[in-house]
Amino acid sequence: MVLLAAAVCTKAGKAIVSRQFVEMTRTRIEGLLAAFPKLMNTGKQHTFVETDSVRYVYQPLEKLYMVLITTKNSNILEDLETLRLFSRVIPEYCRVLEESEISDHCFDLIFAFDEIVALGYRENVNLAQIRTFTEMDSHEEKVFRAVRETQEREAKAEMRRKAKELQQARRDAERSGKKVSTYGGFGSAPGMTSMSSGSIITDTIVEPEKPKITPATARQSGPSKALKLGAKGKEVDNFVDKLKSEGETIMPTSGKRGSDVSKALPPPVNVEGVHLRVEEKISLTCGRDGGLQNMELLGMVTLRVTDEKSGRIRLIINNNDNKGLQLQTHPNVDKKLFTTDSVIGLKNPEKSFPLNNDVGVLKWRLQTTDEALIPLTINCWPSESATGCDVNIEYELQEESLELNDVVISIPVP
Repeated sequence: MVLLAAAVCTKAGKAIVSRQFVEMTRTRIEGLLAAFPKLMNTGKQHTFVETDSVRYVYQPLEKLYMVLITTKNSNILEDLETLRLFSRVIPEYCRVLEESEISDHCFDLIFAFDEIVALGYRENVNLAQIRTFTEMDSHEEKVFRAVRETQEREAKAEMRRKAKELQQARRDAERSGKKVSTYGGFGSAPGMTSMSSGSIITDTIVEPEKPKITPATARQSGPSKALKLGAKGKEVDNFVDKLKSEGETIMPTSGKRGSDVSKALPPPVNVEGVHLRVEEKISLTCGRDGGLQNMELLGMVTLRVTDEKSGRIRLIINNNDNKGLQLQTHPNVDKKLFTTDSVIGLKNPEKSFPLNNDVGVLKWRLQTTDEALIPLTINCWPSESATGCDVNIEYELQEESLELNDVVISIPVP
């Protein structure tokens, strides 16, 4: 090995940046640099100092020194040429040759030192090549990033176009007087079995909520093994014909499924002087092979009073919760009364509920991973064949006490 280490140190021998190109301990390199100022002779014009084991080749940099530590049998002319290249690299990264500036750009200098010397021997490089190597400028990377940005812009434009189409379809359905609905209610909440308000209201009414149409996400290109049907349109038609022969009703892919589903509208609701509405929304994620990953249930009781005589009504709640629901009352509702007696009433008994206005008096939330609480499970059984892929889909209602109305299951077929 020829070049042992390269360092930038102060005139007192304190190392600021040091790069070792052979196996050397920190104690040894600090000892060599500390001994360097004591070996210099001010009366001579030499730029190297030798000891019994090593040779110091140095160049002053204002208040600092650029020092190369080499073996005694190295070529002094090559060492001086290498020293000049090291000295030219430092101003490339440091505006002023001071200790603080060198410390701020220490890693840049170390990376540049590694481009000059490898395993103790100098590489055949110049200053321009060192600058290019440390910047790591790659034309292939620029092309890849440009292509990826173009693909992202195209995907966003396609997403916006699909969203506009879905919004236009929804507006057309609303103009035609058809209510777009997704599914009926799941009955009462898991923890709320029945609700009554004296002799005024004894039944709970569940109304379906409007769907939230989300833009279709861009599908990734590439092979996929999940529900892979035939690649040709003829094989897809054969699969649909098989479903029709088994008595299944196939919904046309015209993009207006919501308007077709809304033909079976619920019967009109009978509204009395005091009206309660119970709404629940279930959002869950299951794996394709079964198993519940996450489930969240949100419910709310909304009160609407149209009779002024019933403005100070109190609601008696049968709370049979055994699943750990998080119950929360309206800020104007007496929380202590509900906690102790399960009765919903205003904090100020002199006031009455607002007339002809929907007020959410109670809401609950349940987040669980218990598979026993799933209302409906869907299992897919694909089996590949020579002509394509046969898929058997199994639907199972988990709780017999529930009744699901207007359930729509969409199966995307490529």
